[in-house]
Order: sequence, then C-alpha cells, then structure tokens
Amino acid sequence: MSLEEEVRLLAQREGSENALRKIALEIFPEISSPFEETSNVLCIQPHPDDCEYGCGATLAYLADKGIKVTYLTLTDGSKGTTNPSITPGELALTRKKEQEEAGQVIGVSKIYWLDYPDGELPYTRDAMCRVMEVIRREKPDIVFAPDPWLLYEPHPDHRIGGLLASEASLFSSLPHFCRGTPPHAVKRMIFYYTSKPNYFQPADDLIEKKLQALRKHRSQFEESWQLLELSIRLIMAVYGTKINAKYAEPLRVIPLTIMHATLLSELI
Repeated sequence: MSLEEEVRLLAQREGSENALRKIALEIFPEISSPFEETSNVLCIQPHPDDCEYGCGATLAYLADKGIKVTYLTLTDGSKGTTNPSITPGELALTRKKEQEEAGQVIGVSKIYWLDYPDGELPYTRDAMCRVMEVIRREKPDIVFAPDPWLLYEPHPDHRIGGLLASEASLFSSLPHFCRGTPPHAVKRMIFYYTSKPNYFQPADDLIEKKLQALRKHRSQFEESWQLLELSIRLIMAVYGTKINAKYAEPLRVIPLTIMHATLLSELI
C-alpha cells in the first residue's frame, strides 16, 4: 500500500483534520519535545512582567538546564498603573528595575529594551526590523511570544507584539528582509498567553520560582498579589492534569516551517 493510500484510509477512519494532525505530529516530533537540541531562547514580551507571567516556570527550567535565556521588552510599561501621582517616566524606570530583578530570579542572561511608549507599540516595518535585529544578533533556536490570535485580547501591545515577533521570526532567515544583520533561521515559535496550547511544561518544582520572579514586579502586583497567586496556582493545577503533574504551563509550539501558507499550524 502506498503512503497516499494509507493517508486516505486514515482520513476516512478518523476524519481529515485528525489525520492531518497525526501526520504533522509524526513529521514534526519537536512539537511534543520542543526543547531537544536547544541552546538559546529569546522571550519577547510587550511589557515588563509578561515573560514571567506567561511562561516564567518554563524559562526558569531552561535556564536551570544551562540554556541561554534572553528577553526582548518592546515597550517601557510607563502607563501600567492606576496611581495618577506617579509620572510615566518614573514608572518606566521602576518597571525596568523590577524586570531586571525578576530576570535574575529566572536566570536571564540579557534584557533588550525597545522602549516604545506603553500602549503605543507600532505595527510598522521599522518595528519589525528592530525585533528582527535582536533575533539575528542573539540567534535563538526558539522565540517565545504572546499569542497574537488570542480571542478577546484588547491590549494592542499584546496583539501587535505577537505579530511583530511572528513576522520577524519568519523573515529572519531571508537576507533581503531588513538588511544590515546576517540572517538567522529560528527553528520554532512558542506562544504563551494562548487558548490553544499543544504542549504543557511540567512546573512542579519551578512554580515557586515563577511566583518569586513575579513578586519582583511590585508596581504591578503588590495590591492584588493574593488573588493573582491563587489564579496562577489554580490555572496551572488544571493544566497539570493534562500530563499527570501538579502544575504545568500551557504553551503552543509551532515549527517555523508550518507557520506560513498552511493550515497545519492551526491543526497541530
């Protein structure tokens, strides 16, 4: 029996989408084991605190394994407050210091700052090229970013940040995009803040480090810490049941080779 005939039988038996999903998972085993042969990752965040909030336990796990973890922060976080007495400039400095402290807890090697105004991240070629420049300079195997297709996400920095990260990762290997830095091929993207996770990182031993890092962002979470910690523990406990763990972080892994012009990226 030919491979095509086997695929047709599989589709008849399980439906076309399930058949394509099974085929994709066989062709791309890194979806179920994304950190094999990984030495360097870049986490792109719209604001200080997003990397820790979205995937802090996973990043701490990678850092503990000796994998280099770098952050790229797109905005200055200067408007993330309900306190009218603090100026945007003061808040930006505070949040930068908080992020540096949180990064030390996680084990981050370096933090880049693009310093766009909070809430005003532009969806432009120039912004995409600035993101790509960091990708090419750091040469990560994996790029983490917020899922820009998260339903009901109203914050433009999150939607645009995820799109900029996706486009910059896709085009980074092509030398005629954003000339000036040597091309680099990203192997896969991992989206946090996603409603369609396809990978669950065990976090039993690292949820405390994630929470410790988040507590460094005092300007954001001090007043609501108890509720925030409870929600994080509950959500990660629910996802932990997917893999028989106490806690897990939900992530969406997509190889770069199926991020363009194919429905496989949605099916996996």
